[in-house]
Amino acid sequence: MANEHINWFPGHMKKTRELIQDNLKLVNAAIEILDARIPMASRNPVIDELIKNKRRIVILNKSDLSDPKVNETWVRHFKQNGAEPVCMNALTGEGVADLFKVLNRLREEINRDSQRKKPVRAMIVGIPNVGKSSLINRLAGKKSAKTGNKPGVTRGKQWINLQDQIQLLDTPGILWPKFDDRDVALRLSFAGSIKDEILDREDLTIELIKVLQETYPELLKERYKLDSAEGEPLEIMETICEKRGFLMSGKRYDYARAARTIMDEFRGGKMGRISLEFPPERQ
Repeated sequence: MANEHINWFPGHMKKTRELIQDNLKLVNAAIEILDARIPMASRNPVIDELIKNKRRIVILNKSDLSDPKVNETWVRHFKQNGAEPVCMNALTGEGVADLFKVLNRLREEINRDSQRKKPVRAMIVGIPNVGKSSLINRLAGKKSAKTGNKPGVTRGKQWINLQDQIQLLDTPGILWPKFDDRDVALRLSFAGSIKDEILDREDLTIELIKVLQETYPELLKERYKLDSAEGEPLEIMETICEKRGFLMSGKRYDYARAARTIMDEFRGGKMGRISLEFPPERQ
């Protein structure tokens, strides 16, 4: 995949783009949900262009999986760029109260000079598998949006009424037509925002090990009881196979099992809290 563009733009993605464009006039703000581990890679430039003139609330979801110090730098970055960032874990509800504070403040602003109190309306946007449906379910206190473990399960548009005269417009996830930047494609794949069937999992895991060697070598070393996190990524994977007993007949390494385990443990936060991107001023 090193020199290839990854094209993945089904028909429902095109419809989603049109849906967002057509309904922006109905809302007071856009709630953009990002993956806190990869805030820029999970920020679709198509969405960015569509909602640029709307008030924006940025949800850094899965922030319990990302490096807390890096989270702080992202919060500062988004504030400096005119957005209202909220760190969140949509599954547990951490950060939901902070989001309600922002929405209630916005409702007060739009009704400041109005005798008839209007609800605040916000559109939820984001790429697949960043946690939109989980957030809506948490906000509404019931399963009002369809959820699933694989990217792209939400269909159509849904209005959801919340407490305190807050209305949310849910939209399906939207990926962009192609990934020109290989690093963006890799980070999205690491986080599970691109279906695993599209990229070779073993090659992807080699790339993840390479990144972890550069950014969080101690966490890699500790999780897999390595003597050192240095060396060729393939050798690291083979050492993990030996440590975990991922061996097939003839003492051959079970690369597929190792790749599946390493990727699942990264995505589940078992290696520790890891961020794969830093704000531009840090890069």
